[in-house]
Amino acid sequence: MPTLEVYGAQPPIEILRQFMDYGGWYDRTEISFRKLVDVQYVTAMGPPGGGRNPITMRFQRHFNLIAVCEFDDASYKRIYETIIEWWAKGNRLDQGVETKCKALIVATLDIYNTIRLQLLPTPTKSHYTYNMRDLSKVFQGVSMVGTPPQDQLALVRLWAHESMRVFHDRLVDDKDRMWFFNYLKDMTNKHLGLKFEDVFRAPNAEKGSVVDVTALNSVIFGDFMVPGAENPKYDEIPDQNQLIATIEEYLGDYNTQMKTRMDLVLFLYAAQHITRVARVLRQPFGNALLWVAAFMAEFDVFTIEISKSYTKVEWYEDLRRVLKLAGADGKTTVFLFSDTQLKEESFLEDLNNILNTGEVPNLFPKDEIMQITEKVNARAKKVGMDGSVADMFKFFVMQCRQNLHMVIAMSPVGDSFRERLRMFPSLVNCCTIDWFSEWPSNALKSVASQFLADLEMPTEDIKSAIIEMCMSIHETVRTLAIDFKSDLQREYYVTPTSYLELITTYRTLLAEKRNAVKTLEMRYRSGLQQIFSAEEQVGVMKEELIALQPVLKQTAQETEEMLVVIDRETIEANAKKEVVQTEEAAANVKAAAAKAIKDECEGELAVAMPMLDAALQALNTLTKGDVTEVKAMKSPPAGVKLVMEAVCVMKNIKPKKIQDPAGGLKKVDDYWGPAQSLLAEANFLESLQTFDKENIPEAIIQKIRPYVNNEGFEPEVIKKASKAAYGLCCWVRAMEAYDRVAKVVAPKKAKLAEAEAEYAELMKGLNEKKRELKEVEDKVAALNAQLQEMQDKKAQLEQDVDMCSKKLVRAEKLISGLGGEKTRWTEVAAGLGGDFVNLTGDIMLSSGYIAYLGAFTIKYRDEACGNWKQLCQTSQIPASDTFSLVKVLGEPVKIRDWTIDGLPNDSFSIDNAIVMSKARRWPLLIDPQGQGNKWIKNMEKKNSIEFIKLTDADFIRKLENCIQFGFPVMLENVGEELDAALEPLLLKSVFKQGGSDCIRLGDSTIEYNAKFRFYITTKLRNPHYLPEVSVKVTLLNFMITPDGLIDQLLGIVVAKERPELQEEKTKLVLQGAENARQLKEVEDKIIEVLGSSEGSILESETAINVISDAKELSIEINKKQAIAEKTEAKIDATREGYRSIAVHVAWLFFNISELCNIEPMYQYSLTWYIMLFDHTIANATKSDKLEVRLKNLNKFFTYFLYCNICRSLFEKDKLLFAFTLCATILQYQDKMDPAEFRFLVTGGVADEDPPPKPVPWQTDKLWDEACRLSRLNDHFKGYSDFFAKNHEKFKHIYDSAEPQNEKMPEPWASNLDTFRRLLLLRTLRPDKLVSAITLYVVEAMGQKYVEPPPFDLQKSYNDSSCITPLIFVLSPGSDPMAAMLKFADTMHVQMETLSLGQGQGPKAERLIETARASGSWVVLQNCHLAVSWMTTLERICEGINPDNTHSMTRLWLTSYPSPHFPVAVLQNGIKMTNEPPMGMRANILQSYLNDPVCDPEFFNGCERPAEWKKLLFGLAFFHALVQERIKFGPLGWNIPYQFSDPDLKISLRQLQMFLNEFPTSDLAIPLKALVYLVGECNYGGRVTDAKDRRTLMTILCDPMGGPFVPAIVDDDYRFSPSGIWYVPPEGDYESYLTHIRNLPILAAPEVFGLHANADIRKDQQQVDRLFDSILVTLGSSSAAGGGKSKEEVLMELATGIQKKFPQAFDLEAANYKYPVDYYESMNSVLCQELVRFNRLIVVVHQTLYEFIEALQGLRVMSGDLDALGNAMFISRIPELWSKKSYPSLKPLSSYVNELIERIHMLQSWIDVGPPSVFWITGFYFTHAFLTGVLQNFARKYKHPIDAVGFDYSCMPQGDYSVKPEDGAYVNGMFLEGCKWDYATMMLAESDPKVLFTKMAYIWLVPIMKAERKEYPHYLCPLYRTAERRGVLATTGHSSNFVLDLRIPSDKPQEHWTKRGVAGLLSLSD
Repeated sequence: MPTLEVYGAQPPIEILRQFMDYGGWYDRTEISFRKLVDVQYVTAMGPPGGGRNPITMRFQRHFNLIAVCEFDDASYKRIYETIIEWWAKGNRLDQGVETKCKALIVATLDIYNTIRLQLLPTPTKSHYTYNMRDLSKVFQGVSMVGTPPQDQLALVRLWAHESMRVFHDRLVDDKDRMWFFNYLKDMTNKHLGLKFEDVFRAPNAEKGSVVDVTALNSVIFGDFMVPGAENPKYDEIPDQNQLIATIEEYLGDYNTQMKTRMDLVLFLYAAQHITRVARVLRQPFGNALLWVAAFMAEFDVFTIEISKSYTKVEWYEDLRRVLKLAGADGKTTVFLFSDTQLKEESFLEDLNNILNTGEVPNLFPKDEIMQITEKVNARAKKVGMDGSVADMFKFFVMQCRQNLHMVIAMSPVGDSFRERLRMFPSLVNCCTIDWFSEWPSNALKSVASQFLADLEMPTEDIKSAIIEMCMSIHETVRTLAIDFKSDLQREYYVTPTSYLELITTYRTLLAEKRNAVKTLEMRYRSGLQQIFSAEEQVGVMKEELIALQPVLKQTAQETEEMLVVIDRETIEANAKKEVVQTEEAAANVKAAAAKAIKDECEGELAVAMPMLDAALQALNTLTKGDVTEVKAMKSPPAGVKLVMEAVCVMKNIKPKKIQDPAGGLKKVDDYWGPAQSLLAEANFLESLQTFDKENIPEAIIQKIRPYVNNEGFEPEVIKKASKAAYGLCCWVRAMEAYDRVAKVVAPKKAKLAEAEAEYAELMKGLNEKKRELKEVEDKVAALNAQLQEMQDKKAQLEQDVDMCSKKLVRAEKLISGLGGEKTRWTEVAAGLGGDFVNLTGDIMLSSGYIAYLGAFTIKYRDEACGNWKQLCQTSQIPASDTFSLVKVLGEPVKIRDWTIDGLPNDSFSIDNAIVMSKARRWPLLIDPQGQGNKWIKNMEKKNSIEFIKLTDADFIRKLENCIQFGFPVMLENVGEELDAALEPLLLKSVFKQGGSDCIRLGDSTIEYNAKFRFYITTKLRNPHYLPEVSVKVTLLNFMITPDGLIDQLLGIVVAKERPELQEEKTKLVLQGAENARQLKEVEDKIIEVLGSSEGSILESETAINVISDAKELSIEINKKQAIAEKTEAKIDATREGYRSIAVHVAWLFFNISELCNIEPMYQYSLTWYIMLFDHTIANATKSDKLEVRLKNLNKFFTYFLYCNICRSLFEKDKLLFAFTLCATILQYQDKMDPAEFRFLVTGGVADEDPPPKPVPWQTDKLWDEACRLSRLNDHFKGYSDFFAKNHEKFKHIYDSAEPQNEKMPEPWASNLDTFRRLLLLRTLRPDKLVSAITLYVVEAMGQKYVEPPPFDLQKSYNDSSCITPLIFVLSPGSDPMAAMLKFADTMHVQMETLSLGQGQGPKAERLIETARASGSWVVLQNCHLAVSWMTTLERICEGINPDNTHSMTRLWLTSYPSPHFPVAVLQNGIKMTNEPPMGMRANILQSYLNDPVCDPEFFNGCERPAEWKKLLFGLAFFHALVQERIKFGPLGWNIPYQFSDPDLKISLRQLQMFLNEFPTSDLAIPLKALVYLVGECNYGGRVTDAKDRRTLMTILCDPMGGPFVPAIVDDDYRFSPSGIWYVPPEGDYESYLTHIRNLPILAAPEVFGLHANADIRKDQQQVDRLFDSILVTLGSSSAAGGGKSKEEVLMELATGIQKKFPQAFDLEAANYKYPVDYYESMNSVLCQELVRFNRLIVVVHQTLYEFIEALQGLRVMSGDLDALGNAMFISRIPELWSKKSYPSLKPLSSYVNELIERIHMLQSWIDVGPPSVFWITGFYFTHAFLTGVLQNFARKYKHPIDAVGFDYSCMPQGDYSVKPEDGAYVNGMFLEGCKWDYATMMLAESDPKVLFTKMAYIWLVPIMKAERKEYPHYLCPLYRTAERRGVLATTGHSSNFVLDLRIPSDKPQEHWTKRGVAGLLSLSD
């Protein structure tokens, strides 16, 4: 820290150094320097390495360095013994227990030291870092225990638990965990003096039983087992069941108290993790790197709410809020943060600060700091802080650290986890890590057992098998995902969420399907029962009908007789009834009078009764205590005495005569004595309550009235004296009042009694008469009842007769209607019974399919289902013989509706739809072709579906509206990450609020409508969804299948070719769907009516009518359906005739859809593809004969597709496309073996060692391939043996310049077709496969498939519309702007251009908006530079439609290939490339077909037509040649220049202009100027390398084939020795095109002036590129597993290099031995070389040492070391080395070997002196050596150094052990493009297929430049590497350039210059 910038500086350090050096900093606002005084710096840093960088010496020199070493064990012991002793004494541990404490420290230190040595932080376990904090955490945990350990065993168990929490919980695999368990066991036995078994044996286990080390897992401590405890104690939890039950109780409380439920499945594994987090939270400064735990600790949980607009501003606001909660408010708070909330990596830096210091620097503004200090002021003063702001804020930070607990959840998937830990070490140092592994088998089993416990199964064995099956499915998908990644590079993560989905889906679906199947079966059986019953009843009912007729007649007669008797009796009863009614009226009058008297009495009593009730109530409140209290009064108050007197009077108790208290002899009445006696009676209160108030004597009333009238006798007055007296007072007053009222009421009561007696007498007579009337009426009623019975009997008989007749009719209807269904229904019912049994297994497979297989392709789905089916059979789980998701869960009617809505009609797509309909999670469709998108749009159209994108500014608002109103929503075109704001919706976090379902979205809470549906789609072909996304959705692979596409295309072609058939077919499909739906409804209705009938169905006429009508409808529908099916069969037969073209077109679509794997811009939508097909149908040649028509369609479409695709392909990929097109066609036609095709591309997979190679001229690789080809199939059987015996028959092919045209020896020539001969050629001359493939495509497809159509802007424009963007895919050097400007001018359209870049987005939007209104064109250039604006571009393009855009508007886009370019725009746009075509012929042809040559006015517009047309052709030839030379690499050009069409066009115009200006002069005059303009300016202006400029001018002006020489006007002038390439005689434009088209497709190297060998490397590179590209379209799989891991390979490689790599040179010894000598510059050269090599050697040793340590985990793997490992793994020179190294292109192993060789050369020089021949390659800086040689000569002869140069003498073979007198012998050089001929001692042509040859020894002869002799030579450039290119140095040459060698030659310079001949110091391998 801090990270180095690109040039190695550390900006933060430099800022600090500025203060150290200058004493201050610049104030940028005032532009002034501010000095700081009296400032001292104390800094700290970790030792460099492991991600920490060294600081600069210029900074370090300002400090006194103090190294703080790590404590030794003695120091640690001293620290922790002090702590543990204090704890032991504080808890008063038993002496025996306390003695073990020191042993715990020793054991902990042993674990700490060993785990740091054994479990190291390797790259995959980067968090295995331990420090003193971890030791402290162990003893901190021990000291938390609530109940001090009572014995040694309890103490050791506590210590073991805390050690596991600190050290064990971060371990990532079982191997490491078992190591730790075993080591902890050893520590228990070794240091603690206790047996492991005794300490950790379960309480209920037998003594002496073996205890496994995994028993440590069962040791659990916690402080939450007593919910709500005031001081929770941290103690051991021995009962695991109780642990789970307690946590479940907490979870239940949480779910009832919180809005968002957590439906967790709790099992031991989960409970263990919860206790771990709970433990961390109870610790001071406890943070966890990982909710229930926080709830259990009763902490507030704070988490951030991510929204679309969440930025750093909102982040800082949230941080301020949570820090205030913890620090200012003092609340214990858990800050829960997940890496899914990490919108910016800088968030982690802030978290790192909080973990370290408790604050984020400069987070709070001054005003908020003041508010905080006010809040904490009181608490701070309590702990002794003064009132300063600084102290208050310091206290606030302390409170934050104390109260805030960070819980950080991070996914370890990918490299980001390791990077984050490396960048932010506090994530490890300040956190307790809890590593969540894959669920173990017991956890999987526990969850399945818990969920499926209450599920009904046929037997317990089957239930157990189902549980095992759940585990097996989960584990098999893990393996399947590995294969999926290996084969298709598609990622899929198997998570516990999927497992829970499996189980939940199984429970739900099994219940649903069981219920449905059982109900249906019962209905069918019930229906059958009704039919059988009806058949049985027919005979019985006929007999009943005959028997009923006479009974009915007899009953009718008896009824008539009964009617006469009843009439007579009724008259008599009516007369009596009249008398009774008159007397009853009189009695009612009397009763009314009595009631009036009674009401009057009760009214008057109502006045006294409340008073009486109140008095009684008051008495009820009195207790014996109250009475005793009054009785005990010696001198009672006057009020009490008065009350008691009144009570005595009421009770008629006589007073006692006592002496008058006032004095005198007079005696007065005293009631107190009698009152006390009265009060003493046991039943005193009861006597008052039962007092006879009705009969109080008048005398007593007279006595009591004075008391009542006495003011002192008021209850309220008495209440003040005594509560008891108050109640008695109320009683007396109530008695008096009641008596008063009763005396008034008494006379009235007497009158009432008299009236009631009179009424009773009247009623007596009346009741007698009523009795008589009753007898008469009862008699009449009995007769009526008898009559009714007779009538009912008669009606029943009539009804029975009628019903019997009707039943007979109904039975006949039922039997005739449904009799035919008996057999079928019996079979269906039996089948349903079997299905019910098989549901157990079928639903398990279906649930597995739904939970896991959505993301997989059909091959892997079938494989998984096959394995699961096998598991069912093995486990004896009942299941169907063959599994089909459609059969188990499909509903035919619904599936038919889906297909009508656009769902592809293939099993894969239908399965996807079923998964989508049954899954609980929202679906995310991987839908690059938009098939799923289209289907959902149609399906949900009726429900008003809304479409949104994450790029929409208002997508959250739209989503909220749809959620509230229950409209479906489709989120389209998502990437690999989803907006965090969607998380509550994805998790379906619905909660109840105010009785309504609600959900929180972003920062708002909205109502949730149950009808809401959410669909997500992506156009990405191979998205990588990390677990944090994939667990929240149901991933569905909706990529179209061949069957689905064929069905669509068949419908299209028939609709176009035979519209009447397709229309009829469509009608029939819809009619069939409707018929099927109606039939299903009819049958369901029949079954329902039959099944739901109670009793006999024949009882219900409605039911029989319904069945009858339904059956008639069914018959009618079946008839229609039979006719429709017959018609449909005829139509299908006709349609099938067109299947071949549908199959052809479908397969070609899958061919082009894979092209995007090569380049991201090669994207083609299915919609666009179908438009091509429509165009084909409309424009292909018509024919009445179907066979001919199909051939025409096939032929037209194939070439039309080729042309349209080629338009968008780079030149390098056009042959690839033609070849894969051909292969696809032949493979689907079974004319090409896919295995043979893959062998051609890959060369096969090495499976066994080959026999010895038979001939030296064949490479080992080719011989291996030949042997593998022999084993490929029968066609090649014996090939390798034949080759070994007859290799001379193949030699001519190997030696040939055109092996593709050579004939294979027999029998291979006759037995193999052209394609199979390509496989043979691969084993002989693979470099010529591109040429051979070209010829093969010509043979198989035709010449036009290797001649892509030229670029045609007009045609592209014609294919476009206002809604179709036109996209130029750029390549280096291509610039379509000139052509576009001219085209716009031709079309008379205004065109606006804008080059995109920073800040240009709004301008582009305005231009597009204007163009849409005006109809102008907009060109947006360089879209690849505006990555962030691409989403806006996509939105704009989607918003363009014909309704809102002018029809002439066009949007033109240019972009280099970029993965960020919107896929939707690419798929819907017209893509074009404007590259020079591949090949000389095609290039020249394009020049003639393009502007300006194609313009007749220009072509014929020169005044010197003969010279003009010759030079025009020559210039086109030159243009093609300089472009095509690029393919030859450094042989062609040192630097690959991008010569472009504008270069040619300006040159052509200058050529015409010069010829027109000099119409009569010699041609040499204008040519001289043209050579300068073309060679030096137009083309040469691009050339930066001096040797390339020489080559360019040579090509242009070479008299032996250059285009700009006067001899070109001669008709016999040739551009190359072969004579094939020449300028045709003067003619018209078409004659030149004809001549060009007759030129060879492939140009030989001689055309370029190159040797035939030049083709070898070029061709091999082209072949490799071609096959690599084909391979990615085939979905190549990675190497099979089972080999060494990457870390193992790197360790082996690094240690191997380290062992053999020499140590640095001893510079001091070398300088001593070879001091600076004026006359021996080689000493200085040697010492300088040693310094340079030492820098490299030190870097290699240091980085290898650090890298090996990082691999071993001894240091953190830094970014640089990571990059070093990645480079070594792919055998590249690491950048850390190359920065200090000489240039080299060698792979790593060759580079190391050469470097060692160079070091040995220098070491030999040191040891034995300078060599006689210098290995010039071995020098780091070759120029220093060359300068040293010249210096020695100049100083020896005293010549000026700048006048001295080299001459070069090539030495013959011989002995050169003696140094030359002057100069130096050098060797080690290679020649490329030629060879050295020792016979002639000159340069000569290369031997065939030999690319590099060793150069002769050269004597570098120092010489005065003026004395240098001339002789025929080639000035040969010498380069350090074969790349030749380098950085332009101050010398004007490339940094790769060494010098020019003068090498003897008998050929002109131009010859070797065009050959590209150069010397090399180092090759590339």
